Amino acid sequence: MEYSIGRWIWFLLIGGIVGWLAGVIVKGRGFGIMGDVVVGIVGGLLGGWMASVIGVYAYSSFASFLTALIGAVTLVSLTRFFKLTA
Repeated sequence: MEYSIGRWIWFLLIGGIVGWLAGVIVKGRGFGIMGDVVVGIVGGLLGGWMASVIGVYAYSSFASFLTALIGAVTLVSLTRFFKLTA
């Protein structure tokens, strides 16, 4: 599958939104614009992996967005937990 530059820009934009939302949901300071994008992207990958482990697959854009958001919230929660205990 070949990805165009527009698809990559869309991926980064959605990653940023998901990362920002995860920071708002978990409460506290975010990671900055670039950090939020990274958290959103990594969280999306984590969410996709977690969903596949339990046998759930996202077939729509909205379901993919929710999967990424759940993964990002999990990732932000884990980073905040380990930051507090360190």
